[in-house]
Amino acid sequence: MRRREFISSAIATSLAAPAVARSAPASVLRFVPQANLTVLDPVFTTATVTSNHGYYVFDTLYSVGPDGVAKPQMAAGHQVSSDGLTWHIKLRDGLLFHDGSKVRAADCIASVRRWCVNDPFGQLLAAAVDQWNAPDDATIELKLKRPFPLVPDALGKADSSVPFIMPARLAATPPDKAVTEMIGSGPYKFIAKEYVSGSRVVYEKFEGYKPRAEPPVWATGGKVAHFQRIEWHVLPDAATAGAALQSGEIDWWEQPLADLLPQLARDKNIMLQRDQPWGRMSELIMNQVQKPFDNVKVRRAVEMAVRQQEYMRTTFGSDPSLWRVTPDVYPYGTPYYSDADKDMMRGDFAEAAKMLKASGYNGEKVVIINPTDFPQINPLGLVTADTLKKIGMNIDLQETDWGSVVQRRTSQAPVDKGGWSVFHTFSSAYLLSSPATHPLINGRGTHGGWFGWWDNAEARKLVAQWLAAPDPASRKKAAQALGHVAMRDVACVMVGQWYGKTAFRRSITGVLQGMSPYPWNVRPA
Repeated sequence: MRRREFISSAIATSLAAPAVARSAPASVLRFVPQANLTVLDPVFTTATVTSNHGYYVFDTLYSVGPDGVAKPQMAAGHQVSSDGLTWHIKLRDGLLFHDGSKVRAADCIASVRRWCVNDPFGQLLAAAVDQWNAPDDATIELKLKRPFPLVPDALGKADSSVPFIMPARLAATPPDKAVTEMIGSGPYKFIAKEYVSGSRVVYEKFEGYKPRAEPPVWATGGKVAHFQRIEWHVLPDAATAGAALQSGEIDWWEQPLADLLPQLARDKNIMLQRDQPWGRMSELIMNQVQKPFDNVKVRRAVEMAVRQQEYMRTTFGSDPSLWRVTPDVYPYGTPYYSDADKDMMRGDFAEAAKMLKASGYNGEKVVIINPTDFPQINPLGLVTADTLKKIGMNIDLQETDWGSVVQRRTSQAPVDKGGWSVFHTFSSAYLLSSPATHPLINGRGTHGGWFGWWDNAEARKLVAQWLAAPDPASRKKAAQALGHVAMRDVACVMVGQWYGKTAFRRSITGVLQGMSPYPWNVRPA
């Protein structure tokens, strides 16, 4: 409570001094992102802030809206052979990259193939593809080994690890190396000379972009850029960001701290809006290639100890509209959610301590890497450190910035060699709603799996069954069986589902809901 009282007092009594101009031309939108942008390549990392940046600079062949149906974006449409084994995707006319070159089928193929290497949905698509061809500059040809009706869904994947299209020369970069030259075909250009990590990111309208004619819904339809310039101002201190929004020094704050929402709601100049309709899930990720979490019995002890309500209250307060307990790997309200395994997550410290003792845990150090500059994540690490101490673990809480966490989590080394044991993050409910897109439960381990590297042959088999299922009932059966395996073997531990709000001044309008704070459709009121 002291933390909440301090922040509320800070915003109520004074305007901290954000490094933002007090006024700006109407053609400039000033935006505060959820975190610092340290990695620019949205295919190299799954960090949400990088994906948000990617939507400015790049475009996609397809996009998926709230109805779950993939719609053409850069694509004009497609044709499929009667046997389902050959797809021809036509590009729409007038597509240009920011350097003035035309977007070609070869660029799209190179981009998608690079994306397929690490993304779970992309890996499923790549396994079904026999050949990628470009019969001409405007035609992408996929020859498949077996029918894969979800081709548009894969190419239109939303949220993080999006199959953005970039020039072939950049897409030739190995997937384990980040692209640093930001040339896309999206509605905004990245202004490299004004980028200062930890301070500012600048984009300018790309006059060569031709939006689709349809109205925008999420990332589908026409992406019309109304501002000539958008400036991201990195303000990790919540009181500073809130004060800047109230004073008009910024126009839009992506993720206000939950403690400040009541005060912002009382300001007649500010609008609050739920950003993602289905919410997000916060996650506790354990490194399963190193001790002690290579031992499933240790992981089960952690799963038993987790009290989701404690994580959510600590992070988002007591407002019941902002979060809920969700004891499953799938989000509440999505088709495959089930609480059948909720007894594995009873939040019973005494039982968890017994389980840990019986597991063979030998006091190995557990290094929790935790960002101090990410209000939606930092409290999660603090709760985990306290929880794991209570059940008898040897905890080393190492707090750094989010950019350092994003870089360090790629390491599979032991903790004494710069590795890690636990970190926290969150994902959209949309991403976690399907075996094709859920990155934590595909069981791929170190062979294309996500950080934590859960390895499980039964999970891989069930993902394949889901993909080949002939009807919705069969798909649900396979998906829920996969969820049970992920809970039993502890692929990860979900620590709660929450519903964030975004805040912007009423001087702008057209802010869309969806998987990202999209820059299109936003305009002066």
